Amino acid sequence: MTNDKVQFTRALKTIARNEQMKSYIQQSNELYPLLLKAAKRFVIGEHRQEAIAAAKELITKGYLISLDYIGENTIDLKECQKEKNEYLHLMEEMSSLSMQQTVSLDLSHIGLSFDAETAHLHLLEIAKAAKLNKMTVMIGMEESSKTDEILTIYKKATSQYDNIGITIQTHLLRSNNDIQNLVHLPGRIRIVKGAYQESSKDAIPRSNELSNRYLHFVEQLIEANHPVSVATHDETLIKEMEQRGYFPHQNLEIEMLYGIRPDLLKALKGKGYNCKIYLPYGKDWYLYLCHRIAEHPENLYRAITEIIVPALTERSKAY
Repeated sequence: MTNDKVQFTRALKTIARNEQMKSYIQQSNELYPLLLKAAKRFVIGEHRQEAIAAAKELITKGYLISLDYIGENTIDLKECQKEKNEYLHLMEEMSSLSMQQTVSLDLSHIGLSFDAETAHLHLLEIAKAAKLNKMTVMIGMEESSKTDEILTIYKKATSQYDNIGITIQTHLLRSNNDIQNLVHLPGRIRIVKGAYQESSKDAIPRSNELSNRYLHFVEQLIEANHPVSVATHDETLIKEMEQRGYFPHQNLEIEMLYGIRPDLLKALKGKGYNCKIYLPYGKDWYLYLCHRIAEHPENLYRAITEIIVPALTERSKAY
């Protein structure tokens, strides 16, 4: 990545966390609708019904689905309860679609930014509802400052429910040890490169070293016959994993974000591999949009195109 791209990525990740900027956009009658058009390149919509409709269509095409009501850092208890209840309503409506689907969430969305016990209790409630509906719950990974708390809650919750998975960020230096401590638990481990801005003492940058670590983590989990989700759009990395024969393993699924490389995921599904689409919805799309552009700056071109010339067909038609 060039120095200009590095600086752009850092700047975007900084404003993504700026609550004043987020509030300004949400209250702007001019900026909000424009940026929402850009966000819809990567977010199915603001409402549950839009997500359910898209999920139904994609499931009929043979994809697995992971639905996420996006949001982070909820600090008010009533709001935490409201967000938790949205997940319960989501699963109730998802139950009519098909089995083996997933809901994804960040623990700070349902209570961690209020207190750890609230997040734990809300996670148990969601996991119980998911179990009744034959679904799984995937916990996202957040900034490294939250990693210990997230893993502690995850380990406690898996002692009661085996349908909960966890995300591990390859760029964090601690992640190899974390995988060793998690591999004996039943939940699926989702491997991502990592989207959060971290210090050099905690993480490594995008590089060949990072890609090699990613391959190493996936190989470890395959050898342990542990359920793993390969969450990446890196075509070079995907080709290497395919050449190594990773994808036919029954416990492995390939996951990509909605709206990013549908052509690639469609081709992989055509080869008979387990393919999943991460399908986010909700009004808290500002941070998500910033992360998608920061992660791959070329997504800025697509976002601007959506503002000027919105897609004539639904994004799900591309799959």
